[in-house]
Amino acid sequence: MKKDFLSIADWTTDELLMLLELSREVKIYPANFVNTLQGRSIATIFEKQSLRTHVTFDVGIHQLGAHAIYLTQADISLGKRESVYDTGKNLERWVDGIVVRTYAHKTCTDLAKAVCIPVINALTDREHPCQALGDFMTIQEHLGSFRGKKFVYVGDGNNVCHSLMLFAGKVGMNFVAATPKGYEPDKGVFKTSIAAAKKMGSTVRIIHDPREAVTKADVIYTDVWASMGQEAEKEKRKTIFKEYQVNKKLMGYAKPDALFLHCLPAHRGEEVTDDVIDSKNSVVFDEAENRLHTQKAVMFTLMEGN
Repeated sequence: MKKDFLSIADWTTDELLMLLELSREVKIYPANFVNTLQGRSIATIFEKQSLRTHVTFDVGIHQLGAHAIYLTQADISLGKRESVYDTGKNLERWVDGIVVRTYAHKTCTDLAKAVCIPVINALTDREHPCQALGDFMTIQEHLGSFRGKKFVYVGDGNNVCHSLMLFAGKVGMNFVAATPKGYEPDKGVFKTSIAAAKKMGSTVRIIHDPREAVTKADVIYTDVWASMGQEAEKEKRKTIFKEYQVNKKLMGYAKPDALFLHCLPAHRGEEVTDDVIDSKNSVVFDEAENRLHTQKAVMFTLMEGN
């Protein structure tokens, strides 16, 4: 039975920890994975702009010995020129896997339902599981363990927040999302995260005071205030989110050695200041590198035996 990587919620704690362990092996012993997907072809569909996701998937596919076929919305007009179902049924006859970065999460899930080959969610408006996997690999490298640690997300309760919240619940981190009222994470995702955390003996909370949230935090994470597709709200959001800027003063409420993470690109001077993102606490470029290793681990896991 084929398996996809669409949502963190679809993977068990043991499976996620296995992916992290495999990612570590990929990073330390890259030669062991050279050409493990030799002869395979992987379609990468990008409706949204990308630097990290595009480059890390292309490089990762190459390092695994497979061939990447890059498709933009201009090339295929996913769901417009022809249905998502028909696009998928064509692609499954030619390629061994599909990576898709799109707007609607339903596009991703519909594609996965249509095909008999693995589909990897490279970002939707609901989730960004590849980012979360790279983030938790980075946290594990620097903190060693997850249990009992406090992870605080500051800002918009968006797709990145959703995947981080789900992942934290699965691995036993205490997760707090600090958002303005009206910008909280999706209620369904929140409920699912709470259930996962309860099994692991940890907590997931949403509060509105960023100072209270980051007090004694081990990890502080933020993202842009206006994601792609929300450009019209940018100025409005600047006013609403100004108290949620991660700056030196806010970091002062966290533990002295608290890690700072950001999925990038960062809007310096808005959600984060230079003295934080360029500080010794910042691991943002470790995160960016680890996207390569974790995505290779996902592709290897889903496609090596198929």
